Amino acid sequence: MSQANQLWRLMRPRQWVKSCFVFTGILFASAWHQPQMPKRVILSALAFSLTASGVYIINDLFDRENDRNHPRKKHRPLAAQTMSVAAAVALLVVLLITALGLALFVANKVAVILLIYVLVNVAYSLSLKHVVILDVFIIASGFMLRILAGTMGVGIAPSQWLLLCGLMMALFLGFAKRRAELYALTDDSAGHRKVLSHYQPVLLDHMIVVTATCVILTYSLYTMSAATIQTHHTEALIYTVPFVIYGIFRYIYSLHRQSAGGDPALQIFRDPHLLLAIVGWLIVTLWLIR
Repeated sequence: MSQANQLWRLMRPRQWVKSCFVFTGILFASAWHQPQMPKRVILSALAFSLTASGVYIINDLFDRENDRNHPRKKHRPLAAQTMSVAAAVALLVVLLITALGLALFVANKVAVILLIYVLVNVAYSLSLKHVVILDVFIIASGFMLRILAGTMGVGIAPSQWLLLCGLMMALFLGFAKRRAELYALTDDSAGHRKVLSHYQPVLLDHMIVVTATCVILTYSLYTMSAATIQTHHTEALIYTVPFVIYGIFRYIYSLHRQSAGGDPALQIFRDPHLLLAIVGWLIVTLWLIR
């Protein structure tokens, strides 16, 4: 495999789908009619995608020794030693400088949010990933910072209900990720990720149920809130709730039936039911708030 392909794999571009969270504000605040706003949000999403790729490189640099003992991660370029550390560091610097430049072009707040994202993830890689429960909150913070970059970062006032729903969704995905890791690894799972020794399947199942319930409730309450109805001039957003419920249930089904769910960026495209639920929700939502 060529060096260019190795660099591309190291960036994990499939994870850029997570930057869709940056578009939450412009979608639900109907801000796409504002001059320059779509361009600013797109650039913010691109900056976050490049920053996320840089963070993945940082994680791979720290974890390359442990990754060699992981059934899937051992194939990553640094763990497999198909790429040098020097090349990875050079790519990391280019990605972070480019992302910071894009962020500063949009707004200083976006740049600050990106720097917080990097610092939090460095702390995660160094020690916080070993702290039970807190590790999942750190994962969730990445999704929340994306939402904030696409709202406060570009001057869109975020809905409190939507922020709460976003937090619950992020925690749901985080606990589902840990549950999938328990499925994927053998009895030596704690040796691959130390924090897994503190998690039991029944504990994670309870947390998944709680956060999934909160996602459905907070999103439902958002669609019915007076502020939402006033913003979008419709009470019909409640009809998008079944798509959310089906998507959540389908994700949980995939997690337990197919031992999937460890990587939401992949799971979305692997499960046609989940993809259709997301696309259906988006189409109906855009039609209602157009």
